[in-house]
Amino acid sequence: MSNNNSAPNNKLALGISLGIITVLIASTVGAVGKHIGSDVNASAIVFFQYFFCLLCCLPWLLKHRLAGLKTQHPWLHTIRSLGGLVGFYVYWLALQYIPLVDTTLLRNAAPLVVPIIIFFWLGLGIPKTRWLPLIIGFIGISVILRAGQHGISGWHIFGLLSGVGLAISMVSTSLLSKTEPSGRILFYYFFISLLFVTPYFIYEYRSIPSHAWPWLIYIGLAMYLSLHLYTTAFAYVKPSILAPTSYFSVVFAGLLEWLIWGHIPDGWTLLGIALVVLGGLLILRFGKE
Repeated sequence: MSNNNSAPNNKLALGISLGIITVLIASTVGAVGKHIGSDVNASAIVFFQYFFCLLCCLPWLLKHRLAGLKTQHPWLHTIRSLGGLVGFYVYWLALQYIPLVDTTLLRNAAPLVVPIIIFFWLGLGIPKTRWLPLIIGFIGISVILRAGQHGISGWHIFGLLSGVGLAISMVSTSLLSKTEPSGRILFYYFFISLLFVTPYFIYEYRSIPSHAWPWLIYIGLAMYLSLHLYTTAFAYVKPSILAPTSYFSVVFAGLLEWLIWGHIPDGWTLLGIALVVLGGLLILRFGKE
């Protein structure tokens, strides 16, 4: 009996661990994007993000060739790609105008949107026990936003739209992972997203300074790694379980903002971070119920 029980527990722990590592990497990408945001516009960041990610998929494509691209779910791949693309585009836009922590918080409101999307799209709810971590995480987000010194602006709406795009991406990735290999999911995501963002990149093009190129390459490579881990995680846990791990990005963003820009969180922010961490940790307790 113990061996039978340990297998699901190990899958749960592995899936959640991959989720936490993913948001750690993504938080560093956000800090880099904010750093170069004054020199590189959002469409250029998104373009090169997907360009370098697509390059990382070439070994997979060479190995599997055209046979590896055959899919029965072209529209689901398209929805997943557009959700992720819109989410990232408005994220980079908002990041140039509001603090990193605020943008990260609003993007990672996605766990609160996931149950709504699951309900209207799939007609499914989630167990009541999983609502407690979501509520605690939401309270933590609310506390941190209350503690902000910059107020609420229209750019916060863009940050929230980024969270909606991420939630759509989470649910569609979960559906695709049931029948599609992760390499195919990632290839179509990067290819379709790059296809749609290229016209905006050309239209808004401006010269990119030499010092920004290493950071753009880092964004692309780190994003590929994080999305690969993120896609793999869905093979082990459901989206309603994995989604709240993104709350940890609040903690990582706060630490980066402190280390890089010297912003020290006040008491309210620390309380909010504590609630966010508590919400994430409770997933470990309630996620298997």
